[in-house]
Amino acid sequence: MKAMILDKQSPIEEKPLKPADLPIPAPSDRQILVEVSVCGACHTDLDEAEGRLKPTKSPIVPGHQVVGKVVDKGIAVTKYQIGDRVGITWLFSSCGQCEFCRTGCENLCSRAQWTGKDADGGYAEFTVIGEDFAYPIPERFSDSQAAPLLCAGVIGYRTLRLTDVTDGQKIGLFGFGASAHIVIQIIKYKFPNSPVFVFTKTARHAELAKSLGAVWTGYSGDKPPEKLNKIMDFTPVGECVRDALGVLERGGRLIINAIRKETLVPPLDYAEYLWLEKEIKSVANVTRQDAEEFLPMAAQIPITPTIEEFPLMQANEVLYSIKNSKLRAAAVLKINE
Repeated sequence: MKAMILDKQSPIEEKPLKPADLPIPAPSDRQILVEVSVCGACHTDLDEAEGRLKPTKSPIVPGHQVVGKVVDKGIAVTKYQIGDRVGITWLFSSCGQCEFCRTGCENLCSRAQWTGKDADGGYAEFTVIGEDFAYPIPERFSDSQAAPLLCAGVIGYRTLRLTDVTDGQKIGLFGFGASAHIVIQIIKYKFPNSPVFVFTKTARHAELAKSLGAVWTGYSGDKPPEKLNKIMDFTPVGECVRDALGVLERGGRLIINAIRKETLVPPLDYAEYLWLEKEIKSVANVTRQDAEEFLPMAAQIPITPTIEEFPLMQANEVLYSIKNSKLRAAAVLKINE
C-alpha cells in the first residue's frame, strides 16, 4: 500500500516524511481494517516530524484524523460491518484496567497508545484500529469535513468542557487555527450569550474569527475592552500563557491545549498574573467519551469545518505551511490523489 513514513526526525524544511510501499496490515480478532479516504494534518504531526514528540516505533506512519471505510474485520468484531464509514482519533488504545481508565480518564493512562505515534496512522491507504476506538461518522459530513472533527474538533470540545463556561461569561481564544475555529461554533451554539474575543497573529484568521461571531480580534499582548472569564490557549507559544493570564478576570480559568510549547513560558509575577484565584489547567489527549459526545453534536449544530485539501504526497509541504501559519483552515490529505 502507498504511505508516507517518518523514519528520521528533522526540520520540516528537510522533508522528513518519505513515500513508501508497505504491506496492508491484517486486523486482529477485535480490530477492523480501514481503507483510508482522507487524513487530517495538524501541529502534532509537525511536532512528531521535527522531534518535539518522539514516536515509539520507527518507521512510523503518522496521522490521527482518519476517515475511511471498513474493508475487513477480525472474527470477534461486532460493532461494524464491511462498508461502514468510521473515524479514528489520536487515542489508539488504553489498558482499560488502571485507575484512570476505570474513572473515565483513559486519556491519562500510562499504557495508552496514540495513533500515528505508537501505532501506524492514516498517512496510508489502509490502517487498523480496535473496534472500540473507531467512531461512526454522521452522514451530513463529507470525508474531508469529518477529518478535522476527529482531532481539532474532539480536543477542542474537551478543552471547552474543562473551562466550565457559564452562558454569558466572556471567553477568549488564543490562536485561531483548526481547533479554535470549531470551538467558536460550539460556543455560539451552547453559550449564545457569551461574547468571544480572539487573539491571532494573522489577518486571515482574524477575518475568519469575525465571520464566525467573534466580537473582537487582536494580537497576543493586546488588551481587549474587558477582562475575560475563561480563556483557551491553542498556540505553541509560551508567551501566550503570560498574555492570557494578563487579561484573565479574577477567579478566571485558563485552559492550555498544547502537547508542547515551542517557546518557554516566561517568568510570571505571582501578584500580577496568578493571584486572586486565577486557575491554569492543561488538556491532555482525548477520551472515547469526548468523541462519542462531540460527533453527534457537531452534526446537530451543525459545525462547518473550514478545510483545505492536498494530495498525500504533499504532506511535508502541508506541515511546512502549518509551521508558518500559511493555512487559513484545517489541512486534509486525500490519500488517493
